[in-house]
Amino acid sequence: MFDVAVFGSLFLTLFVIMDPPGITPIFLALTAGRPAKVQRKMALQAVAVAFGVIAVFGLLGQQILDYLHVSVPALMIAGGLLLLLIALDLLTGKTDEPTQTKDVNVALVPLGMPLLAGPGAIVSVILAVQHADGVGGQLSVWSAIVAMHVVLWLTMRYSLVIIRVIKDGGVVLVTRLAGMMLSAIAVQQIINGVTQVIQNS
Repeated sequence: MFDVAVFGSLFLTLFVIMDPPGITPIFLALTAGRPAKVQRKMALQAVAVAFGVIAVFGLLGQQILDYLHVSVPALMIAGGLLLLLIALDLLTGKTDEPTQTKDVNVALVPLGMPLLAGPGAIVSVILAVQHADGVGGQLSVWSAIVAMHVVLWLTMRYSLVIIRVIKDGGVVLVTRLAGMMLSAIAVQQIINGVTQVIQNS
């Protein structure tokens, strides 16, 4: 049977970790200046990438980490360093990429991963899948994952209205704020990873 408690628990956990309201200014900053049609496409691409990554790790996560001899803290530190590089670009205004790849790159990295499908979300999903009992438990877990990604897509898709209101000056401000938020997230993620390495040693 469908387990509402499992569904609710994982959905709330993923909501806190993936933080749809918090991702909005970062999404707006990274997609600023592009046509609305492209921005909507990037929102869908980012969510599709995040879902794909999380689905793969949900099914094969522990085996992948064991095969590569990668620990969860190492994954957290690597994700934090990648986010920190993106944050520095946002803070300094160096967000331009080669024209032929910028739309794809921003949708995949950092939006799809590691912002949406970050170490925290990946680990939560791995543990939830491992602890789910029977078909009902698995159905509850995967329903929560799908529901969370629908919420993420809706949040980013309809946040584009904000760009039309705040205009170019507001976009610059949002970009700097997003850089600050992202750098704080990155540093915290690195600290958490280092802390776990120390505790495990």
